[in-house]
Amino acid sequence: MDSANQDINLNSPNKGLGSDTMTDVPVEGAAGNPSTTLPPGLSEEETEELKTELNKVEEEIHTLRQVLSAKEKHAYELKRKLGLTPLNELKQNLTKGWQDVQTSTAYKKTQETLSQAGQKTSAALSTVGTAISRKIGDMRNSPTFKSFEDKVGNLKLKVVGGTGNGEGARSPSETSPVQDKAPF
Repeated sequence: MDSANQDINLNSPNKGLGSDTMTDVPVEGAAGNPSTTLPPGLSEEETEELKTELNKVEEEIHTLRQVLSAKEKHAYELKRKLGLTPLNELKQNLTKGWQDVQTSTAYKKTQETLSQAGQKTSAALSTVGTAISRKIGDMRNSPTFKSFEDKVGNLKLKVVGGTGNGEGARSPSETSPVQDKAPF
């Protein structure tokens, strides 16, 4: 059925004319039907004018859809000839979108804020690290740590033996039997 030649107004006396003809079936509210009720505030003449205008607008919409479809097919063919695939288009769109985001004011402000936050965090961690180093230094110079260090040194001398410069050092197996499985 050729839609360009067919009248789409079901109330039209020409309905169904085209390559296929249909038998007239009375439609409620159709012209000539005794039970026709007009919309409130409109005369019969105004109603017919509106119906005619509606038909024209619907035909224009149909024509525009056909033109758009033809243009889309033509664009697709041009892209195919140029080697533009949907994936390439997506990549280009993403790249352009990312560039747009990077040049936006909001992105620049966010980037600046995050940079400042990173600098402040780095400074704070540096301060904490310095404080911890100072405390460890203070702890190492404390009498308790010195006493602990002396005890470890004495234990080392007992285990390794010798004068501390490596002379006279003997392996633990030479001085006394060693357990098969040492805890260290």
